[in-house]
Amino acid sequence: MQTGAAPSVAAHPIGLLRRLGFRVTVNTDNRLMSGTSMSREMQPAGRRAGWTLDDLRWVTVNAMKSAFIGFDERLALIEDVVKPGYRALGGS
Repeated sequence: MQTGAAPSVAAHPIGLLRRLGFRVTVNTDNRLMSGTSMSREMQPAGRRAGWTLDDLRWVTVNAMKSAFIGFDERLALIEDVVKPGYRALGGS
């Protein structure tokens, strides 16, 4: 929204891109300059797209797959932090 890529959350194609199998991620980009957080970014996107907790886990894993860190470190974070965290919230 801040970059002008879409005029509103409702007009953003994130749900369509997810359904088409694109590696969709939700990011803060520059949270301090933007005054945002991951919760503030994921809530409207997930709500508008009708996402479940498992969909949010999927985009979080996608983000980790695309992170600028080594493969082994990315995999460890996905398996040891992201997936257990979502399971603790009631996801799969």
